Amino acid sequence: MLPDGERLHLQHGPIDLIIGATGAPEDIRLAFEQARDAFGSVLTDLVEELPCLKFPHAAQPKGAVARRMYDATRVYGSEFITPMAAVAGSVADHVLAHLIKGCNLSRAYVNNGGDIALHLAEASFRIGICDDPVTGTAGGVIDIQHDDEVGGIATSGWRGRSHSLGIADAVTVLAGSAAAADAAATMIANAVYLPRCPKIRRAPANSLSPDSDLGNRLVTMDVGRLSPAEINKALGAGLDKAESLRRSGVIKAAYLSLAGERRTSSAQTQQSEISRNVAHA
Repeated sequence: MLPDGERLHLQHGPIDLIIGATGAPEDIRLAFEQARDAFGSVLTDLVEELPCLKFPHAAQPKGAVARRMYDATRVYGSEFITPMAAVAGSVADHVLAHLIKGCNLSRAYVNNGGDIALHLAEASFRIGICDDPVTGTAGGVIDIQHDDEVGGIATSGWRGRSHSLGIADAVTVLAGSAAAADAAATMIANAVYLPRCPKIRRAPANSLSPDSDLGNRLVTMDVGRLSPAEINKALGAGLDKAESLRRSGVIKAAYLSLAGERRTSSAQTQQSEISRNVAHA
């Protein structure tokens, strides 16, 4: 337990989870025990199937987390994406499923390095959106209600922990699961792109990380000062991808940021309008 006595911290190798739950003390205690027990074998199970998870269009894996990764990425068909694009969100979803099993919780979350699986029975979440993972600059705040049917939120971009084919500072996605949000954030961030732009420095992914699932594809290393027209063009390409995924039901909403400019993609409904709840800083 963390010093506040309210959140559980689980860590194994590169997986680092912060877990919270709201409910009666006995339900929270059981929930945390179930999350701990489920977490024990996650990393070892993933390592066993890692060779196939690093390749696109791989055969369906056996492990519970690996299957979530596979399902979240196979919706992209012939587009390049490997199951690894959904690993953080899939781990969060897996632990959350065990966390809430048989427990009466009004809300709960599993935060895996910023990719978050959410459970909302009747409450709401207020979550900050980060424009720049390096500086921690806040782009806004979003209120998620239980009837928004959002089960996960994830962020990707070239400034984050993983390599990106695009130049987005950050792309935050809301979806029905953290795995779906994780994969979609990767794909939308990749789409924020300027072909053959001399202001962007790129390098083969495997020259930076020899075991990268991106192979020799060029990933973004640095982005120079872009003109307003270049920013608009790159964000427009990413927004087109986000809109396509939203219309097809893969995601609920997306928030894209580049060089201080932002774009959002969300559907308006009578019950809830996610985009209206975004308060820009």
